[in-house]
Amino acid sequence: MTDTVLDRFLRYVVIDTQSDARSKTQPSTEKQKNLGRVLVEDLLAIGLADAHLDENGYVYATIPSNVDKPVPVICWCSHMDTAPDFTGTNVKPQIVSNYQGGDIQLKGDPQQVIRVSDHPVLNDQIGNDIITTDGTTLLGADDKAGLAEIVTAAQILVDNPDIKHGTIKLLFTTDEEIGRGVDKVDLKKLGAEFCYTVDGETAGHIEDETFSADGVEIVIHGVAIHPGFAKDKMENAIKIAGAIISRLPRDVSPEGTEGRDGFVHPTSVTGSMDKAQLGFIIRDFDEAGLAQKEAMLEAIVKDVMSAYPGSTFSFEVKEQYRNMKAVLDRHPEIVENAIEAIRRAGMQPVRGSIRGGTDGSRLSFMGLPSANLFAGGHAFHSPLEWVSRQDMERSVKTLVELAKIWAERA
Repeated sequence: MTDTVLDRFLRYVVIDTQSDARSKTQPSTEKQKNLGRVLVEDLLAIGLADAHLDENGYVYATIPSNVDKPVPVICWCSHMDTAPDFTGTNVKPQIVSNYQGGDIQLKGDPQQVIRVSDHPVLNDQIGNDIITTDGTTLLGADDKAGLAEIVTAAQILVDNPDIKHGTIKLLFTTDEEIGRGVDKVDLKKLGAEFCYTVDGETAGHIEDETFSADGVEIVIHGVAIHPGFAKDKMENAIKIAGAIISRLPRDVSPEGTEGRDGFVHPTSVTGSMDKAQLGFIIRDFDEAGLAQKEAMLEAIVKDVMSAYPGSTFSFEVKEQYRNMKAVLDRHPEIVENAIEAIRRAGMQPVRGSIRGGTDGSRLSFMGLPSANLFAGGHAFHSPLEWVSRQDMERSVKTLVELAKIWAERA
């Protein structure tokens, strides 16, 4: 195989792998396995003899060590699914070759424009080749860029035995976008000591901190009665739900926060006159802030409900993931080695925090400390999503350097 990282990326993004939070299966959509099978074929073709797709939709493979000293086994991980936020069916990737600046209008929907004013990082892409969609779907750079980069880096290591490295495990997961990415990962079978998810954004970035995250489900039982006889009797659960949402402060919302500010975000509302359900996600970088926001939300619910004496509610908090920094701080070599790899790949390393989470958040607390490396994509989960070929190539180079550094420093 002579595929470049761009060749692989263009093949992967046209395979629909959207996950579905409403599904109870593993993976949540069977179509994710279609990409899993392609990845296994690619890995077998480059010489990774143990590459396989398991019954849960995960792809496992091993790049064997080529040194005669013990080196910590590291894992490279990316996810196969795309977000349910916007359609990933019938993706038509477009290439803007030798980008010379300015806004990019997408051909399939002229209303969709990638504006430099909204994406100032485009100013760093002059002369690069930028891949977008036609504006009618998301692209899937989150995280098919990571998949393409890992497979390409694996091929470089296999084809160049003079590059010395320890054993490297590959893990491609399903359902990351709906928070179930590592539910059934077999860590014993994987056999890695440390991990890097390749799921970040801007080239040169290494992230060792994520939000801590909870979900909240609120169920409201109203008082239903024929509207012709409802005076002073009806308590409409839909209106109660609307009143709760209207009380949410803007300065604790995703659209009103940035940096290290957390938020309370309603993600779903369903209902009828007698029963309504609200789904929320709560995010903060520390657990005290998480608890504070949950208490605020519950206080709003109780205050609204006080005006509806015949109605009842339930308020259930479910833990989703926790800030991986608490684990990574105990293993500083994970980030230190990544910083050096980024530097050797010709970039200025930038260490930061993710206003979100990755598979690495949960893997860290499952016993596999995991930091997050850039994959190069931007404007995730939207029809404005884009990535440059050169940034994907920088990711490949970073992974190769990372493999060398772990062997050197062992």
